[in-house]
Amino acid sequence: MSSTREEKAARIRHFLATEGDAVAEGTRGFNAGRYESVQNLDEYEELKDRARAIKEDAIERLPELVEQLRESVEANGGHLYVADDADDANRYIRDVAENREAETLVKSKSMTTEELEVNDELQGAGIDVVETDLGEWVLQLADEAPSHIVAPAIHKSREGIAELFEATFNPEESLETAEELTMFAREKLGERIAEADVGMTGANFIAADSGTLMLVTSEGNARKSVVVPDTHVAVAGVEKIVPSVTDFQPFAELIGRSGTGQDITSYISLFTPPTDSPTVDFEMPDTPMADGEVDREFHLVLVDNGRMAMREDEQLKETLYCIRCSACANSCGNFQSVGGHVFGGETYSGGIATGWEAGIEGLDTAAEFNDLCTGCSRCVNACPVKIDIPWINTVVRDRINRGESGKLDFLVEGLTPDAEPGGLDLGKRFFGNFSTIAKLGSATAPVSNWVAGTRPARRLLAKTVGIDPRRELPQFRRQTFRAWFEARGGSKVPAARARREAVVYPDLYTNHVHVERGKAAVNTLEALGVHVVVPDAPSSGRAPLSQGMVSTAERHAHDVYAALAEHIDADRDVVVVEPSDLAMFRREYEKFLAPKSFERLDMHSYEVMEYVYGLLYAGAESTLLTGADTPGYDESDTGVAYHSHCQQRTLGLESYTVAVLEDLGYDVVTSETECCGMAGSFGYKSEYYELSMDVGEPIREQFEAGDVAERTVVASGTSCLEQLDALLSRPTQHPVELVALR
Repeated sequence: MSSTREEKAARIRHFLATEGDAVAEGTRGFNAGRYESVQNLDEYEELKDRARAIKEDAIERLPELVEQLRESVEANGGHLYVADDADDANRYIRDVAENREAETLVKSKSMTTEELEVNDELQGAGIDVVETDLGEWVLQLADEAPSHIVAPAIHKSREGIAELFEATFNPEESLETAEELTMFAREKLGERIAEADVGMTGANFIAADSGTLMLVTSEGNARKSVVVPDTHVAVAGVEKIVPSVTDFQPFAELIGRSGTGQDITSYISLFTPPTDSPTVDFEMPDTPMADGEVDREFHLVLVDNGRMAMREDEQLKETLYCIRCSACANSCGNFQSVGGHVFGGETYSGGIATGWEAGIEGLDTAAEFNDLCTGCSRCVNACPVKIDIPWINTVVRDRINRGESGKLDFLVEGLTPDAEPGGLDLGKRFFGNFSTIAKLGSATAPVSNWVAGTRPARRLLAKTVGIDPRRELPQFRRQTFRAWFEARGGSKVPAARARREAVVYPDLYTNHVHVERGKAAVNTLEALGVHVVVPDAPSSGRAPLSQGMVSTAERHAHDVYAALAEHIDADRDVVVVEPSDLAMFRREYEKFLAPKSFERLDMHSYEVMEYVYGLLYAGAESTLLTGADTPGYDESDTGVAYHSHCQQRTLGLESYTVAVLEDLGYDVVTSETECCGMAGSFGYKSEYYELSMDVGEPIREQFEAGDVAERTVVASGTSCLEQLDALLSRPTQHPVELVALR
C-alpha cells in the first residue's frame, strides 16, 4: 500500500532525527575516501570500462556460464543448485542443514541471503543462525534490518552498540572504545564459529571455468565460516558469475575504492571449494579447527528470484551489472541524510535499489522510495561499472505511473484528476507539465503571481499537488526572455562581423522566471564578439522526465532537436544557461534521438560558462576585463562563494566557472557539499521538504561561517539558487550575471 504524503514526511523526520547523523558521517566519509583513492589510480576509467565489458559479456552469456559453472563445481566434488525463487532456495538450504543434523550455522555477510530471509527459514527449523560480520551481528542482536549494502549497521553509533552489548551480554567490564567493542565481538563470535556445523557465505564473484569464489570483506570471519565447519553453503545471485578467475582483477581494484574508499579491502579471499581446513587458525590459535581429513561438503546455491526476467528486460538489465559496492548510496545527498531504512526496499538500498526491488519484489515495493532518486546523476560517475542508475529509476517511475491501467503517460499528462487507479498522480502531472504552467503564468503575470501567493491558493496547492507552503513560489515575468530579445531587435553584434554565432537556449526558467540570466548571457556573449540568436524552442523535457513521464520527455527531445537543427546546420553553437538542460542534451537525449542527431546536438552544445571560458582562452579581444565603468560594478566586491549544480559537476564543467571568475579578479570559495538538496521539483514537495533542507544544511553552515558569510553567493542551477535563497540570509545570483557586470 502506497504511503500518503503525511506518512512519508513523518517517516523521514523520524529517521533524520534518529539515524541521520550516523549515516551522514559514515557515507560522507566513504564518499570522500572514494575520491581520494581513485585519484591515485591512473587507469581508473580503463578499469571501469573493463569491469563493465566483463559484466555485459557475462550477463549476455549467463545460461551458458551457469552450465559451465555446474560442470566445474561438480568436477571439484561440490554441488550446484539453481533456485527459482526465495522459497526454493530456502528449502534447499534447510535440507542441507538438516541432512547434516546441524544445530548451529554461522553466516558471513550476504545481501542475497537477506533477500531470501534465510535466517527466518532456518531458525523456524530449529537451527541456530549466527551472523559473523560485526555489523550484521549487531543488527541480529538488535532485530533490525541493514541500512546500507556494505556497512549494514552504518546507522548505529558506537554508543548505541555499546548499550546494546551491555543490555544483551552484561559484560564484566564496560565497553566504551571501538577497539573494546570489536575485541568483545571477536571473542563471542569466535566461540560460535568453533562450534558451528555449517558455514554459509555469499560470493562477490564466481568464476565459471574453475568454480572459484571471490569473497571481499573487511573482517576475517568469512574465511572462518568457510573452513571451520565441515559443510560450506555459498549463496549468490546468478549475476555474480564471470567467465574466468582472470576477470576478478578489475573488480578487486574497484570494489573497495568504490565502496569504502580503501585502495584494497582488508580481505580478498579466493576459494575453490570444497576447501580443506587447516589445522591452525593463525588469527585465533586457541580455536580448534578441522584437520582436513573430514568429509567436507560444499553446496553452491545460485538464486534466480527474478534475475533471468530482468536479463530479458532491456531497461532493467543493467541492474545485473551491479557489484554491490554502495558507491551510488554513498554519493547520494538524500541517502546521506536518511540511509537505507528510508531510501531502500525490502532488501536493497540506495540508487540501484529501485532496479533490484522492482525486479525481485515488484513495482509496489520500488514505489515506496523511488522518488528519492532525483536524477542528479552523481552516482553514474561513482559507479565502477558505469550503470545509468538514474535512467533505471526513471523507467521504473514510468512503470509505476502507468500502474495497472497500462496507460501511456502522454494520455494522462493533463491536469484533470486521474480516473483510474495506478495512474499518474496530480502532483506529478503538475510538475511534469510545468512548461504549460509557466506559459500561463507569464501570460497573466503579475496577477498570476499574486493569486498563487494568497493563503487559499497555497492551501489548495498543498492539498492537491503537494507544494509545501514553506517554499517560495517562482515569480513569472510578463515579458519573457524571448520577448525581451525580440523587443531589443535581436543581436547587437552583426553576423557578418561576429567571431562566432551562437544560440542561447531559452530554458523554462530563464525564459519565464529568471529573465535576467538570459539577458546576462546575451550581453556577455556579445561582449565577446558573438552574434546571438534566441530561438523559439520548447522546454527540454527535464520536468516530465523527472516525474517518470518518459514518452512525454521523448517528444520534447524530438521537438527541441527540430528547433535547433537548423542552427546547427548554420554552424551556430548552442549555449545553455541551465545545467540540467545541458545534461539532457548530452546524456538523456541519447535514449531518445537517432544516433546522428544526438551526436550533432551533443557536439554543438555548451554550458554558458564553459563557452565563455573557451572564448576567453581562444585569444579573443573582449570588453569583459575592462568593465570598471559598468553600472553595478563594484571593484571591492570580489569575494565569491560558489556552488556548482549537480549535473554541471557530473559533466565535468565546474572548473570552467571557477576559472572565468578568477580570471575576472574574483576570489572564489567553492562549496564543500555536492548536493544542495533542492533537485528541481523535489524540494517543493511537502513530503520531502525537511529532507531537502537537511541535505542543504552543510552548505548553509559553510556559506554563513567566518569571512565566507560576507561573500557574494553564486550558483549555476535554478534549483540550487532557489535552495540557497531559502537557506541563506543574503541574495544569490547566477555566475554569468557576475561576468556581465565586469
